[in-house]
Amino acid sequence: MPPPRVSPEPPESGPTRPPWATAVGQDRFGHWATFQVGKVSHRMRWIPPGSFWMGSPETEAGRWEDEGPRHRVALTEGFWLGEVPCTQELWQEVMGENPSQFRSPGRPVESVSWEDCQRFLDNLGSQQPGPELRLPTEAEWEYACRAGTETSTYAGELEILGENNAPLLDSIAWYSGNSGVGYELPKGVDSSDWSDKQHPHTRAGTRPVGLKAPNPWGLYDLLGNVWEWCQDWKGDYSPDAASDPSGPEQGSNRVIRGGSWGYDARGVRAAARNWNSPGNRNDNV
Repeated sequence: MPPPRVSPEPPESGPTRPPWATAVGQDRFGHWATFQVGKVSHRMRWIPPGSFWMGSPETEAGRWEDEGPRHRVALTEGFWLGEVPCTQELWQEVMGENPSQFRSPGRPVESVSWEDCQRFLDNLGSQQPGPELRLPTEAEWEYACRAGTETSTYAGELEILGENNAPLLDSIAWYSGNSGVGYELPKGVDSSDWSDKQHPHTRAGTRPVGLKAPNPWGLYDLLGNVWEWCQDWKGDYSPDAASDPSGPEQGSNRVIRGGSWGYDARGVRAAARNWNSPGNRNDNV
């Protein structure tokens, strides 16, 4: 049985066509719109407003304490979010450079800091008509990742058999248990000594975006492949219900979400939280 949907359906009329869109449409996942930069196109998905339970219950496998207390969050406005993570070819087109360690146009860009992302968004915004671009808030990210589900992943509850072994993830995410299977780039990280791997592999790294199954809203790779920067400073949760939260006003670390190719199974959950200094660059992020 599929995980329950708990969020409202998109408005019948759908979103207004954004000024940056070169093409728009609707499919079984919902509304989409595409923008173009040079020779590179990138599809965005409309995320409707709604409410959800943010964080994890105390009984969830792999849970960290900072995922609680679980609390109700309402997002009062819909927003557009990339169907896949920002690719290296899009970053190259916008920034004129590719800082990634695992070079391949269709792989996600990595080794970029939160500050680098702000420069990327500024550059992209100067080329696209419409409202200011930004990273999603932590609440927006989790809401989009869950896509109306309440389980630890959008495919169901995660059974963790070993540090790098959670069979459910195989169909939806690249993580430490499978990221080296059939790995084809000459440059990769030695994974031969990673323990409890779901599948045997000796060299691992990022993978091209969009190869695993999407969530119910048509978003790929929100879990696994690379950790993703959010807009927020890292802070503690409150048990109180919240509306359009945007995190603390100041801090020392920015939130990253979703797990990665080089991270263990427990990090590849909708509620899992991590953080990094805004100036830090890492090939997992």
